Amino acid sequence: MRASLIQIAVDEGESVESRRERVASLVREQAGVADLVVLPELWTTGAFAYEEFAAEAEPLDGPTHEAMAKAASDAGVWLHAGSIPERDPDGPLYNTSLVFSPSGERAAAYRKIHRFGFDKGEAVLMGAGRDLVTVRLPETTVGVATCYDLRFPELFRGLVDGGAETLVVSAGWPERRRAHWTLLAQARAVENQAFVLACGTAGTHAGVPQAGHSIVVDPWGEVLAEAGPGEEILTVEFDPAKVARTREQFPALKDRVLGLEPPRR
Repeated sequence: MRASLIQIAVDEGESVESRRERVASLVREQAGVADLVVLPELWTTGAFAYEEFAAEAEPLDGPTHEAMAKAASDAGVWLHAGSIPERDPDGPLYNTSLVFSPSGERAAAYRKIHRFGFDKGEAVLMGAGRDLVTVRLPETTVGVATCYDLRFPELFRGLVDGGAETLVVSAGWPERRRAHWTLLAQARAVENQAFVLACGTAGTHAGVPQAGHSIVVDPWGEVLAEAGPGEEILTVEFDPAKVARTREQFPALKDRVLGLEPPRR
């Protein structure tokens, strides 16, 4: 199976409409190259462009959905289209990832559960999702996560319990914490004995330099491919069957002890 992670550079001088058209073209170029294409988090606005979220928010089936569905269909690929600021007519904004099948049908939507910012930014501007999301592809089952989710291992264990073998993380990760990005991607792969495909952004979001360095990690924690800091398409071939082999050869997941009580104070 081949995956292409498109590490988009967010240029504040490029309009959302222009970037949407450009990214759709990049997805179409993956026809015959990749089976699965992955885009970063909030690439339409920039993950740290908090002031733009409300102005650029769109309904789930809005212009980005329309453009990415057509691009997936034209390329004949599974497309994790990154995330958009979603405007729910009956609720708050959400940081929502979209996944499309090769026919252009929406296969899943995931509202980010862990919002970054503590008492500001995304944490106060957007609502929190509640549901874990997996998508069954012909070769593997994908578990969907977004950026800050990477710091919360229980989310990924939940995805694995739901059948995930390949964990796809769409992100807008800052350069100043790039070491954490690499470390956590490898940790999530090793502890869950799964592939991790983590796609970040390049450029600068509202004055925050982005880490880039999208990465693909195998179930043993080996880095199969890693991008540089700039805009880049990282394409890697991997064998989804390696997940089952790894879990059989080193069956650590069978030794999980659940329901432990916290220590008494």
